[in-house]
Amino acid sequence: MSDTNTPESVQPPLVVNGQYVKDLSFEVPGAPAIFAEMQGQNPNIPIHVDINAQQLHENTYEVSLHLKIEAKLNDERPVFIVELVYGGIFTVNVASEHVQAMLLIECPRLLFPFARTIIADMTRDGGFPPLMIQPIDFVQLFRARAEAAQAVGNA
Repeated sequence: MSDTNTPESVQPPLVVNGQYVKDLSFEVPGAPAIFAEMQGQNPNIPIHVDINAQQLHENTYEVSLHLKIEAKLNDERPVFIVELVYGGIFTVNVASEHVQAMLLIECPRLLFPFARTIIADMTRDGGFPPLMIQPIDFVQLFRARAEAAQAVGNA
């Protein structure tokens, strides 16, 4: 006797099919002088985060986590610039009303630790202490994006 709800027939809600570095750039515009200028000072290191998702097939999507970091000394002199686009291919098996949240919250949450490691290694290899990015609240980013879209729709 066959039961259609056996674990073999149930598809997982999210499958990671692959992940990769889509774009990577690291610059130290003021090298080598910037290393001497930094002695005893900590740069300001703002981190800009964006997420893009595009459908590839019926329930397969590419999600790209964009991280741009522009470290500056005294808020004007560039120390280093890192740009990373880290992508993943995901199969999403959820109800259509949950797909957007899955793509913009859960997928980047899975990609983030790998992107974080790449940036830490890149800054370390560039002659700086490894930059350990704090965890990102992808739920808050999703809500802010939804509110911005709603504000534009109401304008």
